[in-house]
Amino acid sequence: MKRITILGSTGSIGQSTLDVISRNRSDYRAVALVAGRNINLLEDQITAFRPEVVAVADEKMAEKLATRVRGTKILFGPDGINQAAAHETADMVVSAIVGSAGLLPTLTAIRAGKDIGLANKEALVMAGSLVMAEAKRNGVRIIPVDSEHSAVYQCLEGRKKDEVRRIVLTASGGPFVNRAKDELDDITAEDALKHPNWSMGRKISIDSATLMNKGLEVIEACWLFDLSPDHVDVLIHPQSIVHSMVEFRDRTFLAQMSMPDMRAPIAYALSWPDRLDLPLQGLELEKLGQLTFKKPDYESFPCLTYAYEAIRQEGTVPAVLNAANEVAVHAFLDKAIGFNDIPAIIRKTVTGHAVILHPSLDDVLAADSWARLAAESSIKEILK
Repeated sequence: MKRITILGSTGSIGQSTLDVISRNRSDYRAVALVAGRNINLLEDQITAFRPEVVAVADEKMAEKLATRVRGTKILFGPDGINQAAAHETADMVVSAIVGSAGLLPTLTAIRAGKDIGLANKEALVMAGSLVMAEAKRNGVRIIPVDSEHSAVYQCLEGRKKDEVRRIVLTASGGPFVNRAKDELDDITAEDALKHPNWSMGRKISIDSATLMNKGLEVIEACWLFDLSPDHVDVLIHPQSIVHSMVEFRDRTFLAQMSMPDMRAPIAYALSWPDRLDLPLQGLELEKLGQLTFKKPDYESFPCLTYAYEAIRQEGTVPAVLNAANEVAVHAFLDKAIGFNDIPAIIRKTVTGHAVILHPSLDDVLAADSWARLAAESSIKEILK
């Protein structure tokens, strides 16, 4: 039996991971859960899965939870979350905390020798060189959970790196894929949250709408597969059936296809190198109709360009890009700024940053903090 820790158990990926575990209880057990403030859902998860330990955001949440559940150790705060990430009985950690908050727990799990099912792309965006070096040092396997990177991972099984010409990440394009830049000025948060294909959290839904999510995935792919950004391309594929492709040096392609359901890549990460029998909707190829692909509109959605620029510069730039994006997205969700203000704030923050090319973890965290203050300052200027 494989014993699993889930960082971010109450989020979309966390809930899907528990759904996979619930259908395969003879093979998997959730031994540790980490959540933020949704203790009502966490309480239900504790009742259903009886983990050995859980961790929540703060002491008040922990005290409230302790009055409701028995038999599970309850931790809180950054130290508690890191303890859960390194929980001794776990074999694998699914890293699904949203945003930069997932970096330190992911590193903690790696240093504890846990294999990682990686859904938190920000860990590699912020500190890819550090994370991959720690994984190598500790003999840890990182198996991607993002559908695109899982697709590439599957296509590369048993292949030599020198056979690869490039990888192609597909993007649905989000709800505004066919709109020009001047048609995005009046977009509301409610509009942007209506993803056409995937059910995702609020922050990642906005990232999908701006194409920043794909930009972050480009950076993640460079680190995961040890490729330069010149060998990672993006195509818009509105049907979300082909999750990504690999082109080999003989100009042949391998593609991974399935219905858009995150339980499939999650199950693959948990069961690798085997596959689970999942009760998911399968592809009926005869009913699909057309599968279409086109290049992104970089002018209308400049966040993708900014991500390519950031990974080419490396150092602390990707961490600054990510932090500025997080601040801008939250401001947009709070209706403080407009949709097209998001890339403008990111651009201004990144161009104002003094790059550190070979950063330590402290340098990365300092760059993240600086970027948040700079982005918040830009937002205040907009609100004047």
